[in-house]
Amino acid sequence: MTYATALSLGREAIVVALLVCAPALLLGLVTGLVVSIFQAVTQIQEPTLAFIPKIVVVAVAILLFGPFMLALLTDFTTRVFTEIPTFVR
Repeated sequence: MTYATALSLGREAIVVALLVCAPALLLGLVTGLVVSIFQAVTQIQEPTLAFIPKIVVVAVAILLFGPFMLALLTDFTTRVFTEIPTFVR
């Protein structure tokens, strides 16, 4: 395995990880922002009000985007395992 191949594989792994995490992270970010604005406007400083909606939204995002995430991960894993003989040379 050359350095270029290793760097390419690492870069691709990082891109896949970002794509898999992005839906849940972005929806959690938006939910946190909305809840923070709501708390600032109403001056309600309840800590559970910040966490419960984010947990629910991230769980729903994982349920909705789960097939997409699984497809990305299985495609990447399959490609890596099929290219193992080329890495060993």
